[in-house]
Amino acid sequence: MENKIKFIQADAISVLNEMLNNDTQPEFDYAFVDADKANYKNYHEQLLKLVKIGGMIAYDNTLWYGFVAKEEDEVPEDMRAVRTAIIEFNGLISSDPRVEISQVSVGDGVTLCRRLH
Repeated sequence: MENKIKFIQADAISVLNEMLNNDTQPEFDYAFVDADKANYKNYHEQLLKLVKIGGMIAYDNTLWYGFVAKEEDEVPEDMRAVRTAIIEFNGLISSDPRVEISQVSVGDGVTLCRRLH
């Protein structure tokens, strides 16, 4: 399996930029994102260039403790910025014609995106 799965634990923006700037750009079947929520939209744009057509991208924590469904004043102040970032990200990918999505309400929410083109 080690030649099939590559686990990378590092600063995601840097690693994705490095991959995109590489002459032999890799193509992935699947990517799992559990990173700083404010950059999910940036990861999405970069990963769409790296994941094969028909491939999957999974984003973790897309329900953010259920706070995405609550009014802002019901959310603890220290969680509001992340809540806003996740709401914006969910809106972005739900209207992105390059992917089809399915949101799974297991745990803190996982959104699966299948790259269409």
